[in-house]
Amino acid sequence: MDDEFDVKICCMGAGYVGGPTMAVIAKMCPRVRVCVVDLNQKQIDAWNSDELPIYEPGLLDVVKCAIGRNLFFSTDIKAEIQKADIIFISVNTPTKTQGIGAGRAANIKNCELCARTIAEVSTTNKIVVEKSTVPVRTAEAIRRVLKCNDKGLKFEVLSNPEFLAEGTAVDDLESPDRVLIGGAQSPDGLKAAEFLAAVYAKWIPRERILTTNLWSSELSKLVANAFLAQRVSSINSISALCEATGADVSEISRAVGMDARIGKRFLQASVGFGGSCFQKDILNLVYLCETYGLDECAEYWNQVVKMNDFQKKRFSEKMVAKMFNTVTGKKITILGYAFKKDTGDVRETPAMFVVRDLYAEGAKIHVFDPQVGREEMWSEMKYTCGISPDTDKQLDENVITSPDPYAACEGSHAVAILTEWDEFKTLDYERIYKAMSKPAFIFDGRNILEHDRLRKIGFEVHAIGKPDPNTFDDL
Repeated sequence: MDDEFDVKICCMGAGYVGGPTMAVIAKMCPRVRVCVVDLNQKQIDAWNSDELPIYEPGLLDVVKCAIGRNLFFSTDIKAEIQKADIIFISVNTPTKTQGIGAGRAANIKNCELCARTIAEVSTTNKIVVEKSTVPVRTAEAIRRVLKCNDKGLKFEVLSNPEFLAEGTAVDDLESPDRVLIGGAQSPDGLKAAEFLAAVYAKWIPRERILTTNLWSSELSKLVANAFLAQRVSSINSISALCEATGADVSEISRAVGMDARIGKRFLQASVGFGGSCFQKDILNLVYLCETYGLDECAEYWNQVVKMNDFQKKRFSEKMVAKMFNTVTGKKITILGYAFKKDTGDVRETPAMFVVRDLYAEGAKIHVFDPQVGREEMWSEMKYTCGISPDTDKQLDENVITSPDPYAACEGSHAVAILTEWDEFKTLDYERIYKAMSKPAFIFDGRNILEHDRLRKIGFEVHAIGKPDPNTFDDL
């Protein structure tokens, strides 16, 4: 059966990167056999069902068109490694929570465990591909582990970082800006890079497939995310100045973004960035700089994270200040909990920190998000903030997940928009206003609503980087 395939791929890790990436490769390359493996049976079962373990627009259709044909999901890791020509390592590399580099360095334990498993069970030569985001020179550690196999096998290690944006991952994979492949600059290394490039070339123009040395490829991923996050923190720093002076951050973004040297993307002020990559990768970059004695470089990039923390805290504090310096006992509605629209991912979501701060102030919080469940909320809050219903018995009764946005808003003193879901733009705000306590506040943490129209309805509106008409009379 396997003889009908030109190439056989195994991907270790069935998460946000491995699952979608392999599904698109399988869709685009019918003669490539792709199997995603994971220790988590529940995760694999979900991939084999119509209820995928992650929400991503268009992903279910991609999976359905290839599953059972040349796309498979399995927990039989040993067998799939032995079959494969190419093995992707696509496992989590979280920030260390203890030990050397805690709070900044990436923990590559899972990558090393994958390498050890590959070395142990392989019976033929393989190409091993880093897909996980890793510190520069991780490939050397993987290579040394693989070289210690006792069967005389040869392994070529490549770096092939992902550049996906959650919410648009399928489009990003089907029509990427670039595919980056880093490898050893030796005959065998160059041959391995070309072998992988030939898979991508089935649907991606060759000029978009870049090849570099290993270390440039590994570092490029960290730098790309650092640059994007830097833009977010830059415009967010200006949003605070706008609120103090009467300037409008949207007008500034437009004016600045029309400069071709700057461009308009990632200049939308907000409550802050979240997700699994930006903060983790910047902190990893900070630690790398510190490790090599580049303290000034480390502090430069650390400021991006500090500004993001400031923005989230500033939003929470502004809510309390505008609501007469107290939210104790008041119902506050949070619309949106995912870190961005079109995903159910809550890792490092700004909404979590706002909820934490408001809960600490004694508010009664009602949350609505179309893709986030209560279990996901508590899991991330426990991991990141150290708070959960297990450790705080009052949390369950004071942070409620509502079945729809109107129920969440009924009787509320304030509504905070924390995820830019399109459906929040078209809610019946007249209905919401009538059902709320007065004065009724809206805090737009994503600048997606029509503020003048809301004020005409009767709301007191506060938004990121927008002048408050109650403060300025010369707007």
